[in-house]
Amino acid sequence: MAVLFRHIFQSPPSALPSSRPLFLCSSSSASSSMDPHPSKFMEFPYVSTPHKNLMVHLVSTVETRLASHLLPSTLPPDVQYYHNDTSTNHAALHIRSALPSSPIDFILGSWIHCQLPTGGALNITSFSSYLNPSTDAPNFLLELIQSSPTSLVLILDLPPRKDLVLHPDYLKTFYEDTKLDTSRQKLEKLAEVKPYFSSSLYIRSVVSPTAILVRVDAVEGGLSLEEIIENHVGPVAEEVLGIWLEQCAFGKREVGENERAELKKRDDLVKKKTIEIDLGSNFPRLFGPDAADRVLGAIRQAYRV
Repeated sequence: MAVLFRHIFQSPPSALPSSRPLFLCSSSSASSSMDPHPSKFMEFPYVSTPHKNLMVHLVSTVETRLASHLLPSTLPPDVQYYHNDTSTNHAALHIRSALPSSPIDFILGSWIHCQLPTGGALNITSFSSYLNPSTDAPNFLLELIQSSPTSLVLILDLPPRKDLVLHPDYLKTFYEDTKLDTSRQKLEKLAEVKPYFSSSLYIRSVVSPTAILVRVDAVEGGLSLEEIIENHVGPVAEEVLGIWLEQCAFGKREVGENERAELKKRDDLVKKKTIEIDLGSNFPRLFGPDAADRVLGAIRQAYRV
């Protein structure tokens, strides 16, 4: 799971897309020329075809570009895919660590499908790529949160790994010179797109100034949600991912040994906070203690915290 999605289960109804039944197509196809053992993660079975295609394309792009850096997934089957005792909540997890010599730390993706008490369903798909302390470049984060056929929340960002006030050169290099803010502006020109303000102050504190946090609401007579994902969200996500790959993953930006210790300390604090505040409180309730222990154990191992 990405760093930012867990608060969604504790948000007030007004902070979420409207809770209505989700009737979306399912697919069992999986793509994975990169991994000899494709998992259920790449199926994205509870979301629309454009939504699934976007996730598969982004994950495949990263795994192809980082192929020489990544190790095969070692997750056991009951962590790759899991559900609660009543089979109302289902989820999949995908983690691939990288070679010790690589600036890549690991990639992590997930999808979660939860039936809501109202009769609707909440679907969250996320994908993130983490760099290790040999570089201070930002990480990559994408999350799509949907609980209605016509509405979703998009979180897309290159979360900074340094204080931007103390390091204005970092702000210029990764956020100004790359013109990341134009990606957000492209989406916000659409009548169906409005800014999304998380109820969590912690989440607001860890994203970048150019973070795309928007709510998309399709309306009758306008573009459908599927059209918006395919023709607008998809191209913007590809653009941001391209910047991350070129400027961050392959940017050859190295830091000295002294700075690495501080960078690791900050990275570890963010990861610990994610587990303590979000995952640790929600997963046992959603999937039961046994599944939660297995999944959180795998995430802690990847996070090394």
